[in-house]
Amino acid sequence: MFEGFSTERITVDEAEFHVRIGGSGPPALLLHGFPQTHVAFHQLAPLLADRFTLVIPDTPGYGASRGPVPSPETFSKRTLARLCAGLMTALGHDSFHLSGHDRGARIGYRLALDMPEKVRSFAALDIVPTLENWRRMDWRSALGSYHWLLLAQNDPFLRQMVGADGPGYVRHLIDRWAGHRDRLDEAAVQAYCDAYRDPLVVDAMFADYQAGATVDFALDEASLEAGRRLTCPTRLVWGTRYLKEKDERHLDVWRRWADDVDAVALDCGHFLAEEEPEACAAAMADLFTRTES
Repeated sequence: MFEGFSTERITVDEAEFHVRIGGSGPPALLLHGFPQTHVAFHQLAPLLADRFTLVIPDTPGYGASRGPVPSPETFSKRTLARLCAGLMTALGHDSFHLSGHDRGARIGYRLALDMPEKVRSFAALDIVPTLENWRRMDWRSALGSYHWLLLAQNDPFLRQMVGADGPGYVRHLIDRWAGHRDRLDEAAVQAYCDAYRDPLVVDAMFADYQAGATVDFALDEASLEAGRRLTCPTRLVWGTRYLKEKDERHLDVWRRWADDVDAVALDCGHFLAEEEPEACAAAMADLFTRTES
C-alpha cells in the first residue's frame, strides 16, 4: 500500500501526525473517517497521485497519530481543523484541496468554514453536517446510528466495555456499514481493528463523539444562525446503500451550508474509497481540477 509515498511524523502544537505524502501537482489533504485510519485511502491514492500532491494523515488521536488530551473541547472539529491546517502549513501548503470521509469530512467542513482562504475545494464523502444529523434523528435512525449515542456518553464503564474488544467493535461496525463488504481489503480492515487495541485511540473516539453532541453541535448552530457558508466549490459524494435519503435530498441539505455545491451518488455502502475507488477518485479529481482551471 502507498507505494512511492513517504511516511513522516510531524508535530503541530498539541498533536503529532503520522502522515503519508506522495504524488505531484496541487496539494490535496485527505482525511479519513471512523472507525478507520489513513489506510482507508490506499486504493484511491494511486488514482490521484499523478495529478495531485496527496497528504494523507491519521487524524489526531486516531491510528498512529497522537492528539490533545481527550475531551469534547480538545476534540471539537474546530480544534482538529486547526491542527490539520497546521499540518499543511508545516508542509508549505498555504491553500489546498480538501476531502474528508465521515468524521474527517466533519473536520473538513469546519476547516472550510473557519479558514476559507485555505480551502480551494471540498469533497465531503458520505455525510450531512453534524447539526443536520442530530436535528433529523428519530428513533428509527437512532437504532441505525446507535453509535452516535453510545460513544457520546461520558461514562467510564461504557469506555471500558467498548475498549475490552476494540478490534471486535470496529469489525462489527465495518460489517454493518459496508455495502460491498467483499471489496474491502482484509489487510486494511485488520489495520483498522488493530488501531483500537490502543486505549488512547478508544479515549479519542469517545472524545470525538462527545464533541459531536456538544461543542460541534453548538458551533454548527452558531455558524448557521450567523449565515456563515462554505464559499469554495463543494461536492457531496455519497453511497446510496448507507446514507439513505428520506424526507429531503442530501443536496438540498448541503445547499443550506454551501454556495456552490453538487452531488454524486455511488452504488455502495459507507466506505466509498474502498467500495468504489475509481468512481470516488473521478468525482474528487473532477472537482479539484475544475477549481484549478
